[in-house]
Amino acid sequence: MNSLAFDTPALSLREAFAMLAERLDGRLVLPGDPDWDAARAAWNLSVDQRPAAVVVAATAADIARTVRAARELGLAVAPQGTGHNAAPLVEGDGLSDAILLKTHELRAVEVRPTQRLARVEAGALWGDVVAAAAPHGLAALAGSSHDVGVVGYTLGGGVSFLGRQHGLAANHVVAVELVTADGEFRRVDAEHDAELFWAVRGGGGDFGVVTAIEFRLFEIEQVVAGTLFFPIERSDEVLQAWSEWTRSVPDSVTSVGRVLRVPPMPELPPFLSGRSFVVVEAVVLESPERADALLAPLRALHPEIDTVHPQAPAELLQLHMDPPGPTPGLGGGMMLADLPAEGVRALVDAVGPDADTALLSVEIRHLGGAFEPAAAVDLAAESGLPEPGAIAGFEGRYLVYAVGIAVPETAEAVVASLGRLLSRIEPWRATTEYLNFVERPTTGEQVFGDDGRLARLRALKNAVDPTGVIRSNHPVRR
Repeated sequence: MNSLAFDTPALSLREAFAMLAERLDGRLVLPGDPDWDAARAAWNLSVDQRPAAVVVAATAADIARTVRAARELGLAVAPQGTGHNAAPLVEGDGLSDAILLKTHELRAVEVRPTQRLARVEAGALWGDVVAAAAPHGLAALAGSSHDVGVVGYTLGGGVSFLGRQHGLAANHVVAVELVTADGEFRRVDAEHDAELFWAVRGGGGDFGVVTAIEFRLFEIEQVVAGTLFFPIERSDEVLQAWSEWTRSVPDSVTSVGRVLRVPPMPELPPFLSGRSFVVVEAVVLESPERADALLAPLRALHPEIDTVHPQAPAELLQLHMDPPGPTPGLGGGMMLADLPAEGVRALVDAVGPDADTALLSVEIRHLGGAFEPAAAVDLAAESGLPEPGAIAGFEGRYLVYAVGIAVPETAEAVVASLGRLLSRIEPWRATTEYLNFVERPTTGEQVFGDDGRLARLRALKNAVDPTGVIRSNHPVRR
């Protein structure tokens, strides 16, 4: 493809941007333009993104044009679908020398029912995929909210409510289409550019700008799912019982233990608005009768509210009660090697009924099952899937994530509360982290460990992008 030929010594950056703008099917937004603040905003409204320019892509060709232009101008490109995990991008290398490449308008979803495959564009949301798959009786390993971007979620691994049975979403990707730092389109799979295909499945967004991905869907017509609500005063009792319960449930059960302080909001039902709970969210891939038997130990605690019922997989997008739209938040996570009774007590001391905390939600996701690396390898072999990518699964057994509303008057308290929580549960920290739950700049060693995967990822980054044109929120080379 022809370059934009930004080689005139006297050409100013603004003039070069004007040339790029003329070639785009979408639009380019610069500081000072009327829509600048809207264009540069992330989903997390507390993150202040200040790039050199914003490109809102309308086509895959726009992505290639932007990458080539940035390379010729000595700038980086930071691709972004929704901006859910944007804080590390700003706090790390920053964006002042980068074009923020927004892909949210590229939302086409194609479902191939007979193949049980979906092909989705770069900006597709899980709500788009679920809506397209459901009429065919198919389900995806979706995130916990309708407006989570499919690509970013999947590049980082992808922990879903169906995961203990089916593993990470990244393990079910069969092809990735992307533009690499040279501005060229590539379609990678197990037979074509296998090393790059390995890297993008769990290694993050550091290796190119994804224009589309293809992944497997599942024939699941019904799950048994819902939430058991208890007064927050019972946090220790309920979470102790839940933690013990997770040690014996089959892989068909994926669940979350959670301390939840619901803000007073008029759009919420009265039984939720302004109240605080300890809850258990559960998804069971069994018959209703078998699910009732599995849930009996938790129901024996007599929840105040029990919403568990047979439902279509599409309803799972509502289970976690995530905010319905962009929100100013500050959060962070930690993977735990285990969660013994003393670990539960430490967490409750930090965020339970008697704690001075500004955190609104603290969740503990149960891993294990098909989330384990060895199980993921076996599942791929049994299912005829490609071997797992850069993150096959997790050695940790539990995944903690906490968040609070971060507006100027609360941000300091949220930071302090998050720090207290993470320090209290530090003794049970696993050796690695989950990329999508790390909301701060981190080192590759913290995510990939020291088993050779990081060296392999860095070697690939040096090969496909030696000058660092592609900038992700979690770079493998820092």
